This record gives sequence, C-alpha cells and structure tokens, in this order.
Amino acid sequence: MNSLISVIIPNRNGAGTIRRCLEAVCSSSYDNYEVIVVDDASEDESVDIIREFPCTLVQIDNHSGAACARNRGALRSSGDILFFIDADCLVREDTLALVNYALQSGGTDIIGGTYTMIPADPGFFSTFQSIFVHYSETKRLSDPDYVATHAMAIRAETFRASGGFREDFLPVIEDVEFSHRLKKAGYRLAVWPGLEVRHIFNFTLAGSLRNAFRKSLYWTMYSLGNRDILADSGTASAGLKTNVAVWALLIPAVVISVLTRSRTPLLFIPLLSGFNILVNRGLFSAFFRAGGTFFALSAVMYYMFIYPLPVCLGAVAGAARYLLMKIKKAG
Repeated sequence: MNSLISVIIPNRNGAGTIRRCLEAVCSSSYDNYEVIVVDDASEDESVDIIREFPCTLVQIDNHSGAACARNRGALRSSGDILFFIDADCLVREDTLALVNYALQSGGTDIIGGTYTMIPADPGFFSTFQSIFVHYSETKRLSDPDYVATHAMAIRAETFRASGGFREDFLPVIEDVEFSHRLKKAGYRLAVWPGLEVRHIFNFTLAGSLRNAFRKSLYWTMYSLGNRDILADSGTASAGLKTNVAVWALLIPAVVISVLTRSRTPLLFIPLLSGFNILVNRGLFSAFFRAGGTFFALSAVMYYMFIYPLPVCLGAVAGAARYLLMKIKKAG
C-alpha cells in the first residue's frame, strides 16, 4: 500500500538551495505524497522560489527555529507518514518509495537516513563532511543513538503522540533530544541502508571549522545535561572524541619538548597517533573508498591535526555555558 507521505521542509534564508531541494522532491517516482515547506521568517527571496512549486507554504512571521518549523509543518500535514528533510538536501527519485517500504515492513517506529558519501557540491571540505556524517550515522543501523532530521521518517500518529520537537531546546541537536525521548518511551529506531539524501554544504575551510565549533558547543551542553558525554553517538562519536583527546595531549608534548629541549616527550607522538589511527580506521577507510588515495591522505591529516581545534574550542565553550546555566539556576 502506498501511504500518503508528507514531506516537511523547514526553510530559513534558503534561497541558494531550496529550488534544487524542491525540484528533487517533485521529481519523485512515488505517486502519493504532499510537500509542506515552512518558511521561518526568511529575509531573502526564498518564499518567491517556494511559490513556484506545487506545495503547501506555511509562513512563520518571527524567526522561531527549525524545531518550531517542523512542528508547524506536521500540524498542516495530511499524510500517514511524515518525512523530514532539510532545505539543503536533495532526495532521489526512489527515496519516498523506500520510506514507504521501510515503514510498511514493520518492526521499526522511526526510520532514519543519512547523507550520500559524495555531496551535491564538489570540494574537499564538503566531501570530507559528507563522508564523516555518512560513516558516523551508519555504524549502528539497527540501534542508532539518534535519527537525524535531514532524513527522518515517522508515522504521523507516533509523532503526534510524542509531542513533537522541543521548541525551547538547543539548536542543531533537537533531533537528538527527540530520538532519545522516543527511545526512552519504548519506540524503536533504525537507520535504513540506501535511504540517502545529497547535501549541499558549500563548505570552505572557514565554514567547516565554524560548523565543527557550533555543533561541538551544543553537543557538549546537551551531553553534560544528559550525562552521556562519553557516549558513542553518531557524529559525536567515540572516534572523534578520541581524536580530539589525542590532539589535546600532543600539544603539551610538543610544548614541553621545546621548553625542556628534550626529545623524550616526542616519543609519545607516534604512540598516541598510532592509537588514534587504530580507533578511527573505519572512518579513514571510508575516506579512501569514497575519494581515493590523495583525498584520503588529505582528509586524514585534516581530521587529525586541524579539525580537533574547533571541536575542542566548542567543547570548552559548551562546558562553560553549561556551568553558567547551572550557576544561574542554583542562584
């Protein structure tokens, strides 16, 4: 049975991507779906572009965040299945058919997808991010820690019973909180192989570093409150945490070596680096499979020696914000 699928897309100043997003959805081979775009007080020409397509446009007058936009879209939906994607994601022709099949197969209440290994836009930093997310989100297909809203399918009745996304929550990771809440309520999550969307990153070096800092900041705040700071959770993986910890240990080793003019501290560098490579070997293999030798070598160097800096700074900033919040509440 081809259930009616409501594709819900939050949009905030997405003029650069929303046209391609809607073109992809409207090219679906599936024959029973509706598209609902919720514009979150955009200040660009997004709304004019959205109106060119056969979809329902819901407009929010004041910027309220993606969680609110998704909830508004769900309220306007008529489908038996809700499929959440982002305004910078491109579905495939068979994506909706796969969503329907996955939920009709039974056994799972919430189905998640991930990014394709190769993104919609070329470039080293975009490809690095797409492979990193794909690998991180597909390690535990039958029991993921969370399902991301860049490709989340859920029965409408389940979503309504859950109360939807928390609108008073931290940005970026509202889908993590939503997933954890539903898992605690007894719902089953799974990541479905083949349910992939192509993401439009348009990342430069600066964009990649900003993204890493921002996500690390909010992940740290949430994880401290949730008491799972060491959990292996999707992109907040044990591998990334190991990578950052090793990087943080290498810096003082080099500094001590320079200050003491001793090579002894440098002996720890190959040991720590070897351990880091061992822990992250799966990701490094994914870099090679997707991009070849030169890309893989570049990606490994970036991941091990540059990427940890914004992640570490974000974690420190997140911990500081969390402590300030606790102090204010205590006072």
